[in-house]
Amino acid sequence: MAIRNNHQKSRGLWNTRFGFILAASGSAVGLGNIWKFPYIVGQNGGGAFVLIYILCTIVVGLPIMLAEFTIGRKTSLNPVGAFQSLKPKSHWVKIGYMGVLAGFFILSFYAVVGGWTLAYVVKAFTHTMSNFSSPKEAGQFFGSFIANTWEVLFYHALFMAICVGIVLRGIHGGIEKACKVLMPTLVIILIFLMFRALTLPGAMEGIEFYLKPDFSKIGPQTILIALGQAFFSLSLGMGCMLTYGSYLPEQENLTSATVYVVIFDTIIALLVGMVIFPAVFAMGLEPTEGPSLVFSVLPAVFVGMPFGNLVSIVFFTLLAIAAITSGISLLEVVVAYFIDQRKWDRKKAVLVTSVTIFAFGVPSGLSFGVLSEAKLFDMNFFDHVDNIASNYLLPLGGMLTAIFVGWVWGTKSAEEEIEKHETKFHWGHVWGFLIRYISPVAVFLVFFAKFV
Repeated sequence: MAIRNNHQKSRGLWNTRFGFILAASGSAVGLGNIWKFPYIVGQNGGGAFVLIYILCTIVVGLPIMLAEFTIGRKTSLNPVGAFQSLKPKSHWVKIGYMGVLAGFFILSFYAVVGGWTLAYVVKAFTHTMSNFSSPKEAGQFFGSFIANTWEVLFYHALFMAICVGIVLRGIHGGIEKACKVLMPTLVIILIFLMFRALTLPGAMEGIEFYLKPDFSKIGPQTILIALGQAFFSLSLGMGCMLTYGSYLPEQENLTSATVYVVIFDTIIALLVGMVIFPAVFAMGLEPTEGPSLVFSVLPAVFVGMPFGNLVSIVFFTLLAIAAITSGISLLEVVVAYFIDQRKWDRKKAVLVTSVTIFAFGVPSGLSFGVLSEAKLFDMNFFDHVDNIASNYLLPLGGMLTAIFVGWVWGTKSAEEEIEKHETKFHWGHVWGFLIRYISPVAVFLVFFAKFV
């Protein structure tokens, strides 16, 4: 026990429960909630999709998140070390390697998009985007920006530098302290934006579309999309939650912490919809715009609002904060591997991995400019890295983690870890059933649907 405590102290621990919940929520609350969730809702019928999404989050996302936190706290190790510790000299350790690789791949292109958010904060402050007459003009501006090699690389590097500055300071002194500032700021900004959007003429049409269920638009494909969004929005299958769980002290209540993180992530996603749909409807635009909604449509929406430039500054600051809190968790996954498995000190691990991730991400940054014609199977470098991570590594990692906990390590062993310093795990039988039968099957269906 003393050896374990010394090991934990040398790696770092969360100083407070609140700090851990904010950090884990920050990892989950990323661009997926703010960028992706609104347009997926818009494309899939509004309120009915939201209800199915919440159900999928509870039935699939929550059990897997609890499993990842449990493995992390039990072993106090990174994903690779964790599976080696629980099942030595077995092929299950490959799940850990998949998690570290997913963190590396995702951050390489995620930092590019994070750089876009920083650039748009600057452009909003300098009134560069205050004269758009239509979404088409805003879209042309965005296309011109992401084709600008040096500007894209500068903001890409700036985003990585911010993540490095936070992760270098460790768990308590860096990640926890940063999230204690960033996450409350994010919530305050969201509430401000929501009240601003709701006061626009015609905003109630957007609220009705967003919250009024229309089950006639729901089919099997819609349910699979909701499953996929619930899984990906919680940062599952990429080692983030397992790594953050490894810094938990033994007295932490895992079940309640997991519930809080899931609730916080879901509330953020729902609040974003309360910002975007009223604004889009108020400006007479379609809510079914694709991924271009944030960068190509909303800047034009903001121009048409009273105090639109202020709203634009605040919104893209929100987007940048969400990107940063997720970026630091992805970097920490890779850093923790080199600290635990290769015995590097934190400074060396952070600097070497961040420079490598940045270099690997450069072709993603240039995929919409000088490398836009360099395509394989009609996809550029950015699309390929995103495809490998999002469509292969994440669902496989999440599915295999559920199978490992449910059938290999065993729900009984997991429940013993969960019940340390806690009251009886009253939902143990329900969670055991979900993690053994429902969660892995649901994630497999999402994975399989990508190829059908």
